[in-house]
Parts: sequence; C-alpha cells; structure tokens
Amino acid sequence: MLLQQNWVSPHWAWQSLGKPFLLFVFLMLQTADLEARRGHQFVWKTGHWGRCIGDCGSGGVRSRAVWCTHAEGWTTFHANCDQQDKPESQRRCFKVCDWHLELFEWEVSGWDRCGLVPAAGAEAGAEVCVTAQHGLQRRSVRCLQKLNRTVVSSEICEYFTPQPPAEQACLVPCPRDCVVSQFSGWSPCGTGCAKSLQHRTRAVIAPPLYGGAPCPNLTESRACGAPACPLGEEEHTYSLHVGPWGECRLPHPKDVQLAERTMLDLGSDSGERSTSGLPGSHPHHHAGEVEIGYQTRQVRCVRSDGKHAALSLCLQDPVPMTSKSCVIPKDCAPSEWSPWSPCSRSCGWGSLTPGFRSRRRSVRSVAVGAGKPCPELEEREACSTGGKAPLQPCPRFAWRTSEWKACQVSLLLDQQDPRHQKQAGLCGGGIQTRVVYCVQILVELGTHRLKEVARPVDGKLCQGPAPATSQLCHLPCPAECAVSSWSPWGPCLPESCQHRHGGRGFRMRQRQVVVDPVGTLAGCPHLVESIPCEDAWCHEWVVSEGVCVTDRGKCGPGHRVLKAVCKSRKGEEVPHHLCSELPRPEVVACEVPCARDCVVSEWSPWSPCSHSCSSKNTEGSQSRSRSILALPAEGGKACPPERALQEQRACNEHPCVHFFWEASPWSSCSEDVLGTALNATISWSREATCGVGIQTRKVFCMKSSSGQVTPKRCPESIRPEAVRPCLLPCRKDCVVTLFSEWTPCPTACQPGNATAVKQSRYRIILQDSASGGQACPDTLYEERECEDVPTCPVYRWKSHRWSPCVLVPEPVRQGLPGQSEACGHGLQSRAVTCLSEQGGSAAVGDCVQWAGAMPALVQECLIPCKDDCTFTPWSKFTACSSDCDTTRSRRRSLTGRSRKRDKCQNTEVYPQVETEPCPCEVFTSQPHGNWSDCIIRGRPWELQPGMPSQGVARECGEGVRLRAIACYDRTGRLVEPSRCSSSGYIEEPCTVPCPFDCKLSDWSSWSPCSSSCGPGVRVRSKWLKEKPYNGGRPCPKLDLKNQAQVHEAVPCYSECNQYSWEVEPWSPCKINSEQNSLHCGEGIQTRKVRCVSTAEDHGMETVPSALCSQAEVPETVQKCSLYCPSECAVSDWGQWSPCPQVCDPNIMQTRTRQVLRSPVSSKPCPEDSQMKPCILNQNCFQYQYNLTGWSGCQLGANATCGHGERRRLLSCRRSDGATVSMQLCQRLHLEKPVPTSSRCMVGCAVDCQLSPWSAWSQCSHTCGAGGWTVWRWIASPEPHVCSA
Repeated sequence: MLLQQNWVSPHWAWQSLGKPFLLFVFLMLQTADLEARRGHQFVWKTGHWGRCIGDCGSGGVRSRAVWCTHAEGWTTFHANCDQQDKPESQRRCFKVCDWHLELFEWEVSGWDRCGLVPAAGAEAGAEVCVTAQHGLQRRSVRCLQKLNRTVVSSEICEYFTPQPPAEQACLVPCPRDCVVSQFSGWSPCGTGCAKSLQHRTRAVIAPPLYGGAPCPNLTESRACGAPACPLGEEEHTYSLHVGPWGECRLPHPKDVQLAERTMLDLGSDSGERSTSGLPGSHPHHHAGEVEIGYQTRQVRCVRSDGKHAALSLCLQDPVPMTSKSCVIPKDCAPSEWSPWSPCSRSCGWGSLTPGFRSRRRSVRSVAVGAGKPCPELEEREACSTGGKAPLQPCPRFAWRTSEWKACQVSLLLDQQDPRHQKQAGLCGGGIQTRVVYCVQILVELGTHRLKEVARPVDGKLCQGPAPATSQLCHLPCPAECAVSSWSPWGPCLPESCQHRHGGRGFRMRQRQVVVDPVGTLAGCPHLVESIPCEDAWCHEWVVSEGVCVTDRGKCGPGHRVLKAVCKSRKGEEVPHHLCSELPRPEVVACEVPCARDCVVSEWSPWSPCSHSCSSKNTEGSQSRSRSILALPAEGGKACPPERALQEQRACNEHPCVHFFWEASPWSSCSEDVLGTALNATISWSREATCGVGIQTRKVFCMKSSSGQVTPKRCPESIRPEAVRPCLLPCRKDCVVTLFSEWTPCPTACQPGNATAVKQSRYRIILQDSASGGQACPDTLYEERECEDVPTCPVYRWKSHRWSPCVLVPEPVRQGLPGQSEACGHGLQSRAVTCLSEQGGSAAVGDCVQWAGAMPALVQECLIPCKDDCTFTPWSKFTACSSDCDTTRSRRRSLTGRSRKRDKCQNTEVYPQVETEPCPCEVFTSQPHGNWSDCIIRGRPWELQPGMPSQGVARECGEGVRLRAIACYDRTGRLVEPSRCSSSGYIEEPCTVPCPFDCKLSDWSSWSPCSSSCGPGVRVRSKWLKEKPYNGGRPCPKLDLKNQAQVHEAVPCYSECNQYSWEVEPWSPCKINSEQNSLHCGEGIQTRKVRCVSTAEDHGMETVPSALCSQAEVPETVQKCSLYCPSECAVSDWGQWSPCPQVCDPNIMQTRTRQVLRSPVSSKPCPEDSQMKPCILNQNCFQYQYNLTGWSGCQLGANATCGHGERRRLLSCRRSDGATVSMQLCQRLHLEKPVPTSSRCMVGCAVDCQLSPWSAWSQCSHTCGAGGWTVWRWIASPEPHVCSA
C-alpha cells in the first residue's frame, strides 16, 4: 500500500500543477545545465613558472603562460573561462646572482633515529621480522643567510647547489636477543664442606642489539656434594658481575714513579723523553704531549639470592682484568686566527652587494686518544668596504650571436639514412645554426656609457635564456625550365618591312616558357626557330571572286569580277600602295550550267599538308577535289573526265632543317669601365649592393642537324644579347671575435710529479668571408703550459723510539685482586715530529696539511710475569723470493726458568717458529656503484668551448659503458684505484640502438595523364622497403588497398585539340543501278575517317581512335543525290547559321543552298533553305570555365619538407557536361577564376638538436667513491621533439 501511495502522489501533483509550471522548470533546468556544462567545458591551464628576471635581490619577477582550454583540449578565448578563477600569471621572486654564492648556504642537521614506517593496512604485530624493517629518518634542511644566520627561501640556495634530501629510507634491524653458549662442565670439587664449590661458565656468542633481551648470567657456582654442613649454611650458586671501565686518569702525584709516566712534546724536534722531575710534582700539560694513565672497573661476586659474596667464591681462570693502562685524551689545539683578508668587493652592483673576506689558522698539536678532532681551519664571511670612494660598476654580461650559417637540408636526413648519397640536390625545409656566446659590457665610470668587450666569456655569467642556436629555414628547390609545344610555321617574312619588294626572309615558329627555371645553370632552351625563304613579303593581295554573271540570258558563258584587298601578314587590311602592282586579270571567265549541261560542285578546300617540311625522301603535298552533281541530257555539255575532278600541289617545300640562336650561360658579375656609367643611369630597386658590373655570354647560330653555322643563317632581329648589366655582390671579410681570456691556471699547488697543467683560449667566427673577402684564420683554439704554478711543499713525519712499557701504578694494582705483580699488558708511546723536505724541523700543522696521516703515537705492550713463559725476541724474518706465493719465517727460544717448565715446552700454545706468506703487492678490485650510460666513441667531451669538433658527433651505435672500481690491498684496506687499473674504472662494450626511419623506394615515373581532353590526374607510387624500428620516424599513411604502397596524384591538363578526326573527301555518289537504268537519283557516298595527332612533331600521324572524342566521330556514310538529266540541280547545304550566346527556342537556325541548273520541265526545284529552333544541349551550347579541386602540397623533386605549391586546373566545360577545347571559352572572353596556384607548407620533422657536451664536473666526493657529471642542453628550434 505504501509503495502505491508513493507512486500515485507525485503523479497527481504534476497533473494538478499544469503545463506552465512544467515549462518553467524545464527552462530553469536547461539554463542551469548550460551553465554547468560551460563551467566544466572550459578550464584554465598554466605553464611552468619561468626564470626570475630583473635586478639582483628581491625585486625580481617571474611569469608563466595562462590560457583557457576546452575539455577536448583545444585552446579558446579567455572570456570563455571563469575570470574569478583565473590563476596569477606573475609573482615576485628573489633574483639570485652569482655573487650571492658567498652569502647563502645550506644548513643540514644530523639524521634523526630511524623510525619504523607502518606498512599500509598491516595490523600491529601481524608481520614477523626476518632481517630488518623499512624505516625513514629525517633531518632539517634550511637555506641560511651567512651574515646573520636567518632562514631564507630555499630557491636561493637551490640556484647554486641542489637541495640536500631531507629524508631517506633506512633499515631498522630486527631486535636481537643475547645469544649465549651452553654451560661448560662443572669444575672438580674441592675437599671440605663450606669452601667446597664447583663452577661452570658460558660465553656470549652474540650480544643483544636493537632492544633485544639482555644476556643472562655467564657463571654459575654450586656447593659440592660434601658432608652435610652445620645448620644455616644452605647451598647457593654464585655468579661474577663485571662493571664498565671507568674514566682514564693520572695516578696521584705521590704514586708517580719515573718509569711509569712518559711525556712527549710533539712540538719539538727532540725525541728525548722528559719525565716529571720530583715526586709529588704535578704533571705539566704541554701541547701535544701523550700522557698514559690508568682506568679500572669493578668485579663483584653475587650469590643466587642477590647478596654479595666473597670474590674467592666466584673466581675463575682467567681472572677478568680490573685495571689497564690508557691514554689521557687531549683535544686538537689550533693556532690563533690570522687577521681577516681585505674585502673582496672591488665593484658595485648597488647597495645590496657585499663582498667577502677570509682568515686561516693552523694545527699546533693534534688530537690524542679520544680528544676532539681539529675544527675548520678556514673561515669566510660577507663584508662591506665601507669606504667613501665610489666603486667601479661591476661588469654586465649579454648574449651575442654569430650570423646564421647557410641553410642545411642534410641535417634533417642524418637520421633517415646515414648512407644518404643524394646530398647534392637537396632542397626544401632545413635547419640553419649559429654560435651563441656571452660577452662582457663595461659601464665607463662617471659616464653611464656602455662599452662592449668583443671577447667571449663563460656562458654562466649571462643571465636569462640564451638565444636560439638553430632555426628552421627553406632552401628553394631547383625547377627545370618547362616550355610549350611549337606553334605552326609562320609566313615568309623579311627581316625588315621597310622595303616593299620581296627578297630573302625567314619563316619562324615560337614556343613559350611555361615554368621559369629556379636555381639551375642550364636556363631555358631556345624559344624561336627559323627557316630561310626567298619570296619574303610583308604585305600581299588577298583576292576573292564575285558571283558568275552570264553574258546573255540565264545560262551559258559569263564572267566573275575579282576583288583584291592589300593585307599585312597578320591579316590586317592596309593601304594599297604597300602591296605591289594589282594582280591581273581583274575579270575571269566562268559558266552557269544550262538545263541540259553537266553540273560540277565547287572545289573543296586544300587538305592539310602531308609533311611539315621536305627532304630527299619526303615531300609535302596537299589536294582538293570536286564532284559531279547532275548528269547532262542529250545535246548538253558533257561532264569533265575523272582526273579533272582532283588537283594536287606541293606544300611545305622548305627543307627539314631549322636554325636557332644558342647562348652559353651568363658569366659571373664582374667590374667594368661601363659600370660607372651604368651606375648613374640604372636605378636598382633591390637591396644595398656594391655597384653595377657586367655579365657576358657567347651567342651562336645553330643548325638543327649539324651544330654551329655562320650567323647569317639566323635572323639578326632576334639575336639574343651578349652583354647585360648586373649587381656586383658585396665583398665580405671574415669577422672573428677576440680570443677569450686564457682559462685560469690552478691557484692551488700541484704535486711535484704532476703533469704540466695547460691553459687554453678560443675565438668564434661571427661572419664567414664571401665574394673574395679576407679568409678566416686557421687558428681558433690555442693552448699553452701554465707558468709559475706553485709546487706543493714536501713534509714528512719522523717517528722516534718507543718508550718503556707503562703499567697501571703499583698502589692501584695492589688494591685490586690477583694483580700484585708488576707485569702484564700496558701502553708505550713515542714522539712523532715534523720534518721539512731538507730535513729541518717544521710545525706539526704543516705535516697535518701536506704529509698525510700521522703515525700512531701509542701502542700496546707486554711485560711478562714471573710465571709466564719468557722468550728471546723474535728473530728477523727469513728473506723472501720474488714469487708472491712463498712464505717467510722467524724464530725465538725460551729463556731462564721457562726452559725447564713443561707448559712452556708446548709449542702449540707457545710457538717458537712463526711462518707467514711473504708480503706481496697484491691488490684486488671490486666494481663499485652502477654502470654509466652507454657512451658513444667520438663524443666531443674533451673539447673546449669554441674548439671546432671533428665531424658530427654520433648519437647511437657501438659505445662503451664505465663503472668505477674500489681497489683493496691484502688487508682489505681501500687504496688508490690506480693501483688496480690505470684508468680507475672498468669498461665494457655496449650499444645505443640507432633509430631507423621508415624507408620507401624512390618514386616511380609519372603515369600518363588520365584524360586526353581537359583535366585529369597523373599518379606515381612508392613501395615500402623497410619498416621503422627503435623509435624511427613512422611510415606515411599507406594506401588502403595495397598496404605497401604510397601514392601521389597531381592534376594534369591535356589540350582537347591535340588529337582530331581527319576526313577524306566523300566518294562519288553511288547509285543502286539494279533499280535505276539511268544511273541517277538517290544514292550513297562514303569517306574514310582517322584520328590524327595535331602536334607539330608528329605531322598528322595516325593514332589510336580512342584518343579522339568518341562523341564527335564524323559520319562515314551519307545519302546523296545525283540529279538526272534535265532535273533541277542544287548545291550542297551550306553551314547552319550560329545560335545566339543565350539559347532561345524562339530563335531559329537557318542554312541555304543555291540552284545550280534550272529544270527543263516545269517541275519545281527542291527547297533552298531550312530552319530549326536553338534548343539547349541539342544544337545550341553554352560554355563556362571550370576549376578542379586543389592538389596536395607539391614539393620539389629532392625536397622532403618545407615550402611547396598546390595547384588547381582550369578547363572549359560545355553545358552538357563535356570538357571541350579552352579556345571555345577564350573566344567568348569569359572571366577566368583565380588563383590557380598557392603556396603551402609541409612540416619538417626536426631531429632533436643537442649542444656539445660540457667539460666533466668535479668529482662529487673528495674521498671514497663519488661521480662525475657531463651535461648538454637542447638546442632545437622546437625543443618538444626531444625525448627524455
């Protein structure tokens, strides 16, 4: 029931509220949704904060890019994002400069205790500790201002050195309980009752560590099973408790004896021992003396019930020592500080800039025993000069660049194929580089003028980002000259039309340049060819015949009047006097057929000439014909014989040799006397040049078949020029910087046997020489040996004889159990003095600084006891051979009473011969640390800045990787790595895989144009040769049908009239004679049709019919009439009159024919005119220009990227969709659409460009194992293409 109520109730509510409320809610939801979507769709994005820019100190500003993006990733206007949430794009910062290095330092505390890190989700005590648990230890890391030890922003110290880590992982070992051995057996029982005890002991195998359980008792005692003791003497066990050693102290003055204390003055060169003078005097605390004292510890016997017992109840063998000799600790004593050095500040950056000063101290005496080690011996602090004199302003530094080098396309191909050989003709997109260097700018004191020193300095001195060292560029692709086909031969023209009379002249034909050549020396081929001819006229009479007018009646003989017009060779009408005398006769005879006469048609036009020229084997000829239209009746004029119906004549009689002017390439531009005159008269609009010179070339007249001929054979009027003015290129001298300063020689002293230290300097080419300018110097890098490098002083430690063995003083010994005799272990000391190289006395501090570790001042010694076995001193070891595997031995023998004691004869316990391996310089090496990166041989690490590198550094292939070695001697002590290896590291071969790009075959040749008329496409292909690997550039998008082929299609255009139908004359009208005995009336006539090439070179050559338009194939058969005798005879139909440009069915097209012979009878003649309406796409067509789509971006033949051209083609389209000859559109003077070409860009895949390697850094540790670093930066125009 509840469910039903909940369902019904809202339904009722909606119905009762009605539609207006629903609409309101819907609109509110839509608006809210739109706002919410807009809020989610557009978000602010920020770039990284840039470097701090501005003056040194707190006045710096850093900025970052802020932009608005759509959720899908594209960038949009700022207005689309919420302005209230816009992140800040600038913030203040502290601008750190190099001189701040002396003002700030990291302060690092010691690591705190390693604390456990609870594992995620682990329950307490759930995990059993096996070896150790992961922990974390922390320390405080702060950046301090040295002057007043105040904390400042970490970013300031980070500018100089990376921030030390504030926490590190550590291992907390598992708690380890004390581990003890099994008890030994009980000692034998004594006799008696109370004193009869037996003991047993056990040893500590592993002491307790990291909070483990402490050790249990190590000794147990119990009463022997003796006769029962009197009442109250219960059985107990006893254990020995040993306390810690006490402080080392000197004996009481009254206990001091001469042999028990020796003082050594390390400050003197005397090796004599000085002892305290009188009993009871206090010991003198001279600097550097070694004092031997004693220390004790408590040994107690504890009963099992916790009460103390007599020590005799717990005694065991050997008895634990309760006293021993020790060295009284003395702290290191440094000298007083030297005075402060002068303040280093020699120039001013403003009030912010302090200098620094330093002071030193030396060691007077070294630390002895557990004394404090020596403190820092040098101290530096910030300072201010405080003087009134103005300081010289500090130098400023700025980036400078050389000129851009020539555009290099080959750089883009380096990784594509290392064996690329086609470097010569490369073009398109490339990279050009320049050198970026830092220079010093001085501010002259008192003037505020800036003066630049043109010598390069260390790049670290320049602030701010360096200018780009490379940029994308474009190398124009060479384009070959392209020319059109030849025009038809023109008429025979004299060289000049100033003379009216005919004579020698030339017929000429032309072609045009379609594509101008770019970057090629060849230029264009000749554009005009000529043929000498004899009958050359500039103007001629053009004669037309009038209608035939009968002399008498309607038929029979008559005459035609000739009309002559004087025209130029261009077909223009000109005044009569320019032509020669009028042609004769002006009237010609003619005849109009009578009713019974034979009727013959007019002559057809002359056919095209069969050959374009004449040779020994071929002659040009052309023909024309006429046909019989009506047969004669009896008594009428007969028809002419068949041979009179054909006429033939020679044409193109000139020989098949043409002549043309040929010119050599232009010479380079050179100075000439004419140049001064030309400079005055010619105004060049191009960039600044260095005057006008001339270029020359040779011009020859060439015969097409046999080479050079006399110039008379070529028309002089079109002879190419042999001299032309040109711009002289400016002479450019090489410009280099001054040499940099010599690299500093070391100020620290060098060991006497060190190799000579060298210093170097370099200079940079800013501009290469050109056009005969002064060449660049050969030397760009120089080095020399450093002079006056200080040699380190030589000092050595001298060790003196050991003192007698010093034991614990007798009164102290006698107060302790079991140690009454003056024997046992003690300490002995010796003097160690410092000597100069000449053997003279020197201060201890000099040896501390220069002579290495100090020899030991104290060693353990032994005074044998009465009951001990005594021996003679050990003999010297026997001599060793050179072999490392031999041994040596030494001997000793028993002395005094020991010779008679049995226990001393036991050579296992008291050996009398000792044998050991011969000491041998055997060192073992062990790899230390990780392998380095794979280093390619030939990387220019050792190059100084500006030193020219030999060839291009390889970035992949075979290389080596290095690993440091730790070198140990036989005792396991770390020694110089050079003892194990000359280099101090091991190396092994490695390979950095070279990326191989997708490799395609060369382009195939272009296919023919797909269309024989109008626009089509030409296609060429590439096939896949190798797939990319190791991160090489991927293949372009492959053709879907054939995965291994890439196509490129370009538009092409074929002239529509280059192939045309050629028709022969109609055959005579053939009458079907079976039905017709008169052989006249209706019949059929045929003609031959062939497709011919109209190209000049082919000369009406027959080609396949498919090349001609199939829609326009001429008829090969038609009906005809051979009029019978006495019938009316009419001519063939004339051409249809043209339709208007805009087709209109109301306008009619007409054609007419003439009556050639009147009928004998009254039978009427056939119609002499016809009409039909102008209907669109039937007999009337309209034309318009049509544009194809844009082609892809077409690059030069050898370009892989960069600037290109895209094209679209123009064609003439008829209203029925057919593409027709462009001439039809040109005749109508239609407006052409533009443009038909535009520039385009194919992006260049730029390889990551890296700077040369820097020099190696200092080793990160001064002792032990450290690391060196070598670095470089990204120098690409687009750094994002470099992967990590």
